[in-house]
Amino acid sequence: MAAQTPCRQALALGLDVSGSVDAREYRLQLDGLATALGDAEVAAALLDPAGGTVDLAVFEWSDPTDQRLVIDWMSIRDAETLAEVQRRLRRTDRAEMGPSTGLGEALRYGLALLDQRPACWTRTLDLSGDGRGNTGRRPQDIPDAGAPVTVNGLVIGPGTGDAPDGGMDPQTHELAAYYTAYVIRGPAAFVEVAQGFDDYATAMRRKLLRELQAMAIGQLVTTH
Repeated sequence: MAAQTPCRQALALGLDVSGSVDAREYRLQLDGLATALGDAEVAAALLDPAGGTVDLAVFEWSDPTDQRLVIDWMSIRDAETLAEVQRRLRRTDRAEMGPSTGLGEALRYGLALLDQRPACWTRTLDLSGDGRGNTGRRPQDIPDAGAPVTVNGLVIGPGTGDAPDGGMDPQTHELAAYYTAYVIRGPAAFVEVAQGFDDYATAMRRKLLRELQAMAIGQLVTTH
């Protein structure tokens, strides 16, 4: 019997679906993630035959007691499996969930999800959000996982286009600084920035490439 292909990376992605995210923005997140996963470079990194597999899970979060597993763990072994993940994301409809932003509990949920993949060589949690945690435990009060985990952030700015010199507007800069201080953790953790939900797919593509290619730069990403 052939040996089972090892898991080189467990990647859990948590998407903010709190009250600040309207119906259009919800679709931009789900469809944007599907688009980013289908990007040629991202797909090549996911399906790299030189290493083990990437195991992928996707969940949504809002209130401290509201987390929904959209895609349970799937090993991305071939293009058809990746295409199935994309199809599921595009077919997912929004569920009834609370309006607040329980970022700390989203972090706890994601770490618990990664605990289900102890054999993977590396484990990474992505948390996307357009605001600070405002209910439940604070992210900085959530203890680290037992085994090493990298937690990265993707902050979603208002996309108003009024930033000086094409950089981040003050609101986005403040949110990125908050994620840097209180949310991200672990080896080479970083924050990516989307300049509004319309920029989500492009920002997610950058983020996935950086994670999958294991670029060891633990700094705040400022996108121009």
